[in-house]
Amino acid sequence: MTRHLGPIALTVGAGECICLRGASGSGKTLLLRALADLDPHQGEVYLNGVACSAHPAAEWRSAVSLVMAESQWWAERIGEHFPDGLNPDWLAQLGLPRQALDWDVARCSTGERQRLALLRSLMRGPAVLLLDEPTGNLDEESTRRVEALLDDYRLANQAALLWVSHDDRQVERVAQRSYVLNEGKLAEVAGR
Repeated sequence: MTRHLGPIALTVGAGECICLRGASGSGKTLLLRALADLDPHQGEVYLNGVACSAHPAAEWRSAVSLVMAESQWWAERIGEHFPDGLNPDWLAQLGLPRQALDWDVARCSTGERQRLALLRSLMRGPAVLLLDEPTGNLDEESTRRVEALLDDYRLANQAALLWVSHDDRQVERVAQRSYVLNEGKLAEVAGR
């Protein structure tokens, strides 16, 4: 697979949410970056039976979207990151005002940037969401709002979610299955 990980075999079905846990430094982010084809890796990743290597990079990264806990911003204003607009219902669902598109990125809190980065990914309509602690900087209410939006998106689009979380209660709420990454290997957690 990549660096000290693998080999790893994992299937995430359409409309399924799988959570991934592991100690800090166990390679969870490395795994997500390899699946998103952002880092060199061995092996192959498939989407609907078609290998990543058969897709142009931009097409793959549009269909398989990585959402980091702290995403990057390349323009000063939030709205510049949404050239095709933004679903106003999603803004409201996450507790953000419509005026958020007019905000400067620098004005936003870490939690606001985290929620807006998630929306930026959802607007591309990915078939797979790789979520690296998408609620790590959020209070309980905002966390529940993100969980609800992701569940709605997953069900409406039959999207596959691979969700890294350190919160056992969150894993219980959102996952159909969960795994632990330890010493470069994945082990399914019983009882899910």
